[in-house]
Amino acid sequence: MANRNQKGKILKEKRIEAKEEKKRLAAIEKSRQERKNLREKYGNGGLPSNYATTEAKTFDDAKKYQEKKTAEKKKNSNTSDYTTRLKGETLKKTYRDRGGVLRYPYEALTETTDYLQIDINQYEPSKDRSGNENNLVGRVGTRRLSTRGRNPAGLTTKSLVNKGTILLQIPAELQDGNSVSYGDNKMNTIVGAALGGTQNIIGGAADALTAEGGGNIADRGVNAFKSSKQAVLSAVEASSVSVDAAKGLFNAKIATGVVGAFGGNVTVNQLLARQSGQIFNPNMELLFNGPTLRNFRFSFKMTPRSPEEAEQCKLIIRSFKMNMAPKVTSGRGTQSLFLNTPNVFELRYKSGFANHPFLHRFKQCFLTDISVNYTGEGVYATYENREPVSMIMDLTFKELEPIYDQDYFDDGGFDADSTVGY
Repeated sequence: MANRNQKGKILKEKRIEAKEEKKRLAAIEKSRQERKNLREKYGNGGLPSNYATTEAKTFDDAKKYQEKKTAEKKKNSNTSDYTTRLKGETLKKTYRDRGGVLRYPYEALTETTDYLQIDINQYEPSKDRSGNENNLVGRVGTRRLSTRGRNPAGLTTKSLVNKGTILLQIPAELQDGNSVSYGDNKMNTIVGAALGGTQNIIGGAADALTAEGGGNIADRGVNAFKSSKQAVLSAVEASSVSVDAAKGLFNAKIATGVVGAFGGNVTVNQLLARQSGQIFNPNMELLFNGPTLRNFRFSFKMTPRSPEEAEQCKLIIRSFKMNMAPKVTSGRGTQSLFLNTPNVFELRYKSGFANHPFLHRFKQCFLTDISVNYTGEGVYATYENREPVSMIMDLTFKELEPIYDQDYFDDGGFDADSTVGY
């Protein structure tokens, strides 16, 4: 019985081996047939005649794809991608980006804590930030901050480099201010008439010289002269000044010019005042010159109460100093033809994890000045590890973009938020 079972087992193994051998022979035959078909179709050992060209193109396409993916990965990882736009002048960093959160006071935040959140980001040119790559001028409002900032979580024990968040207490003196530039302007009636007449003279002469069916060049010149003469008379009439009075004023101007050539300092108004006791009406008016950029100055007094809090104070000061510094493009120890723009700072007043419902808002800012007084109490005093017992840190920020009316409204024309605005 045992011999019969042993024979059956051997026969079964032989059948399995035969089956596997049959499969192997079938695969070999199939491979031979495929190579035969390739030789009949292409020749050249079964490879296409343009195999070398196709292979080179394939490798080139693969290399370009890899370079594209590497560039996208670099941009998404918030590394120093914004460099000088000249070929070959890229930022050669000798350090790595470091994020995280630094905080003073060191105690944990709650849902009712009000504080100032400062996010650090790398600078982007306006045309890149607004998606307007074909124009050096960015669109209005490109420096507005998003409604939601970073979620402050996870304290770090190292300084921040090119990214990260700093949390500080609300300053003791809290204020904002907006200003617009205006300037007074003077323009007497004769000057106003002359400017209007000049525009009409140029336009009328151009129309006469280029009009269809205007005749030869001589006829066109005559028509242009008539048009210019009419424009002058119309301008004088519109100014409500008689022709004789206008001539007298022009003569006065010529006279003062002649006297000025000999060193005399006499104006037309002075001449008229001496002759008739009159001067030109200056028609003074206050005119809009342009917007201004806002500055914010904060003063923070820091009195660390533990070694951990003292370390946070030191890292906060170092992070502000490092991220406001210009970036050398050529690496360490070599000459640098260009400098990259320092990092930008995004400031938000927060209440818990939400934006403050009342206080004003900011746009992107540069840190233009930092000063630290390490003797906050007027005398030098330190702890055992030589940390100052009191420090006063003054920061000055300046916004990258003025405030416009559109900043107060959303895309639907409604109020963008419920705060006091910018």
